[in-house]
Amino acid sequence: MKINKFKKNFNDSITGELALFLEINEELGFENYSQGFGLLRDDKSGIATWSKDPDFLDKLMPFAQANCSGSMYVLWNNGENKSLNELPVVVFGDEGGYHVVAKNIFELMQLLTFDTEITVSHKEVYFYKDNDYEESEGLAEYKLWLKENFNQDPVYTTDETYSILENAQKMYKTDFEKWVSQYYSE
Repeated sequence: MKINKFKKNFNDSITGELALFLEINEELGFENYSQGFGLLRDDKSGIATWSKDPDFLDKLMPFAQANCSGSMYVLWNNGENKSLNELPVVVFGDEGGYHVVAKNIFELMQLLTFDTEITVSHKEVYFYKDNDYEESEGLAEYKLWLKENFNQDPVYTTDETYSILENAQKMYKTDFEKWVSQYYSE
């Protein structure tokens, strides 16, 4: 995918960091460095199933597939005049549920090193590895890229993923749920 196409997810603007993220995604391949994950061009048709209200759609920027069943990662412009890199990352589940998952794009990049699909339900969101886990082909290269470009360490345990999720939710969950409730209720 070309950068001009990807930029459309963010109202035709992009940061250098997101451009680098797109480059590594293209180099390693969709779903090839973190299970179920891939950057994509989104026309907001998926998020519009939650609400077609222009104010809702204006503040949400879907940019990635979160799992193989159709959940999506979205940047939420919470009105704090932050750069794209600093906006909270939320997940909208394919069968319902929406949750804050990371305080910013860098924490999401870090969560991807756990290399499992995110599980999203109405009540919770989490990452889990079962006994059949097999490492994605491009994971080692992705971890190296993340360390070299953003000095981010990989996460290895469910507890580490939980800590990132919990800290992001402490910071943004209440505000996000209040904001979403103006447009949608489960």
